[in-house]
Amino acid sequence: MGVIELLGNTTLSSLCIDRPKPIWPFEGKQQSICSRGNRGLQTSISIMASSTVPAAAVNEKDDGEQLECLSKVSGDSFIRSHLRKLKPYQPILPFEVLSAQLGRKPEDIVKLDANENPYGPPPEVFEALGAMKFPYIYPDPESRRLRAALAEDSGLGSEYILAGCGADELIDLIMRCVLDPGDKIVDCPPTFTMYEFDAAVNGAFVVKVPRNSDFSLDVERIVQVVEQEKPKCIFLTSPNNPDGSIIGDDTLLKILDLPILVVLDEAYIEFSGIESKMQWVKKHENLIVLRTFSKRAGLAGLRVGYGAFPLSIIEYLWRAKQPYNVSVAAEVSACAALRNSAYLEKVKVALVQERERLFKLLKEVPFLNPFPSYSNFILCEVASGMDAKKLKEDLAKMGVMIRHYNNKELSGYVRVSVGKPEQTDALMKCLKCLS
Repeated sequence: MGVIELLGNTTLSSLCIDRPKPIWPFEGKQQSICSRGNRGLQTSISIMASSTVPAAAVNEKDDGEQLECLSKVSGDSFIRSHLRKLKPYQPILPFEVLSAQLGRKPEDIVKLDANENPYGPPPEVFEALGAMKFPYIYPDPESRRLRAALAEDSGLGSEYILAGCGADELIDLIMRCVLDPGDKIVDCPPTFTMYEFDAAVNGAFVVKVPRNSDFSLDVERIVQVVEQEKPKCIFLTSPNNPDGSIIGDDTLLKILDLPILVVLDEAYIEFSGIESKMQWVKKHENLIVLRTFSKRAGLAGLRVGYGAFPLSIIEYLWRAKQPYNVSVAAEVSACAALRNSAYLEKVKVALVQERERLFKLLKEVPFLNPFPSYSNFILCEVASGMDAKKLKEDLAKMGVMIRHYNNKELSGYVRVSVGKPEQTDALMKCLKCLS
């Protein structure tokens, strides 16, 4: 604990602050560093320090010398201790980086590693971006136009909807509003690793409840964990990334009956054939539903996400969110995409049809065991002595990118995004070369 004593001309006050032990460039016993401020105010700071410099020598330094000594503190000593141990998130590389690494033009790379929509957004998006009138003015902090369009699209009132810089921002915003350092969340791996990452950033503990062998949720174990560990919230994805399985209504209702905040990530819901649960937030105070434009509308590069929240919760997210989190370009693009629902439907149908074709073709590959999927990707177990990491690397050398995992839950698995028919053909040609 650090003790700060402020000695004025006529009064004496003492302020005690409980905080983690500071990191100083000194070694030795407890020391006192004094500096003189304005109007004769003297500040005495008692610290537990270590130094090769005798305490007396430090006290003899003048103010300038003391400040110079203190300025030598390592910069990372100011970083919160739990963040110094944080492993960085491993994102997928963009085209320009892949192009440089592989020595290929971007158009020659078959990118099936990040679940992006290969068809891109409707033409109206490009027209809207080219016609932007006020890119030099800050965007609407409430994203009113976008929320009104989303209300019409979803049938849910705009007062329940909040937009973000991708659903990723909303995941972090929820944690910042809900979790105190040391609180717990429930994670059900294998799943989207951003939940575990953001929990670590926010100083929370992650209680893992692994999925069953068929990737379904272990509801019985979730109930036990909620009773024993008292976690604040649980993050669920339906369809789940990376296997493409969905959560049935009965299962979701059982979890909603627990005293826990349920965050349901529906990033891939359009490809599943099931309805969104956005309307459920009106009757379940402990449910949040997240959506995105990245997959459905091909706007991954513009970062537009949104969520449906109970009114009792959304009030506080409005207070805490960054005021200009959705850019002018992002809002213009999302609104334009929603105006062409026929295009969005056409692309969705094309990707679902190609998913079924890809699944049948992958089943014919002797060293792959694909899992049925309700999303725009297919998870495959790599078998018959083939190494999953080497498979990914060999395909990359041929210009085809797929996703390989390093975590223990998915050791020996790869994930393949659904692309255009010609991209599927290129993938299968390369896989045959490796058979």
